[in-house]
Amino acid sequence: MAVKSQGTNQVLLKVENLKKHFPIKKGIIRKTVGYVYAVDGVSFEIERGEILGLVGESGCGKSTTARLILRLIEATQGRVIFDGIDVLGCARETLRHLRRNMQVIFQDPYASLNPRMTVGSIVEEPLLIHQVGDSTWRKKNVKELLETVGLNPEHTNRYPHEFSGGQRQRIGVARALALKPQFIVCDEPVSALDVSVQAQILNLLDDLQDEFNLTYLFIAHDLSVVRHISDRVAVMYLGKIVEIADSLKLYEAPAHPYTQALLAAVPIPDPAKERQRSRFVLEGDVPSPINPPSGCHFHPRCSRMSDICTQEEPPLESWGDSEGHLVACWHPGVGPEMA
Repeated sequence: MAVKSQGTNQVLLKVENLKKHFPIKKGIIRKTVGYVYAVDGVSFEIERGEILGLVGESGCGKSTTARLILRLIEATQGRVIFDGIDVLGCARETLRHLRRNMQVIFQDPYASLNPRMTVGSIVEEPLLIHQVGDSTWRKKNVKELLETVGLNPEHTNRYPHEFSGGQRQRIGVARALALKPQFIVCDEPVSALDVSVQAQILNLLDDLQDEFNLTYLFIAHDLSVVRHISDRVAVMYLGKIVEIADSLKLYEAPAHPYTQALLAAVPIPDPAKERQRSRFVLEGDVPSPINPPSGCHFHPRCSRMSDICTQEEPPLESWGDSEGHLVACWHPGVGPEMA
């Protein structure tokens, strides 16, 4: 694994106690009878030029967190500070300006591209919306962007259905780069692609990050993918961050039992080592975000559970001797051997 840069120590994005509770409505008058606690108090920071990986099981709130940060949906509570500006509280015109610097690459390259638009129109659209350059400059810029992401610049008049999944995702990357943003949310950008194509897209994102000094929030459920590309990793469970650490530290010495279970589930390509290593098997199912457990959300599935786990929510605080290693657990510690 290549050694990644560690940012500039200048915070570009700061998320504070971010929450999104979706109301559950029933009856003719659509009365609110409960809430889905999709994101329930998420806090983290991303430095300029850094890649933060966000991992967790499906349904834990990763994509909802991304959409809240970009203000594609409105938050129930919390703050998102991007480059010193409050994203959730700013006026519409300020948000429009911010969006030039905050872009997203979506998970599904088939659903995220308009099938009725040509590739050239798709990549040019952000430039049109923000009124950047004239027609001649935009068309020239679109071809340069396509070439940058490894596509034939002469294919601007083709439609998305004429491209493979990996090529479509490259079109999505080109569209995200069009306005020269500082920050890009990569919302599981390789999960819908074949393994061989995943590596190509990851290498492309890695190269673009170095070339344009981009900052990524990289969302995935595949821990090997996140390990390859991220400087730091945040682990999410049932709407909450349970552990944040430097990528190397997290994979070598995970402290939260949920992180240990996720890593234990990753297969090792060496059959002998795979047979010898100990297993950390999670018991039970993921609780419903409509009625999450009291105290630590993870306690019904945790072998270290004690009385305090069922009664009080653990704070996300420093653990061990590593700077920046934060764990939300009453009984953190290195568990079974991970490899």
